[in-house]
Amino acid sequence: MSHKMQPDTLVFNNTMRKFGAPHTIIYQYQHWSILLRPVQLTLGSMVLVAHDSASAFSQLSQESFMELHKITAQLEPALDHAFTYDKLNYLMLMMVDPDVHFHVVPRYAKPKKFENIEFTDPGWPNAPDLNHINKTSSPINLNIIDHIKAYLV
Repeated sequence: MSHKMQPDTLVFNNTMRKFGAPHTIIYQYQHWSILLRPVQLTLGSMVLVAHDSASAFSQLSQESFMELHKITAQLEPALDHAFTYDKLNYLMLMMVDPDVHFHVVPRYAKPKKFENIEFTDPGWPNAPDLNHINKTSSPINLNIIDHIKAYLV
């Protein structure tokens, strides 16, 4: 991995804090952070948050765009190895949280088990159901983070 940041060298923006930073950070890059969504839409749902002070995708620095390519090239195979997803959705909604970010939602045609919990994707094969919650706990979320890190780092 390139440009790994130390958690204390980054000021967390409001979107990162909303999604649990620093406790939910899976990996930090120079221009982006990957965080586990505390509320799991599907197994391994994450947010990819830009560090740039930008409220529109077009306002990101060229360096952020270049790093985004590297991140997706690393993230997709890592998630595939971790959970064997069927599709991967990147949703840039930014209606509530104005900082540039994507919801990264692995999609599954069939339920998946992790730590004896069954995770479902009721929106499959259509758009993800943003109101659906797969109930987890902080310890389970930490185990999901560790599982992803094993393939990402």
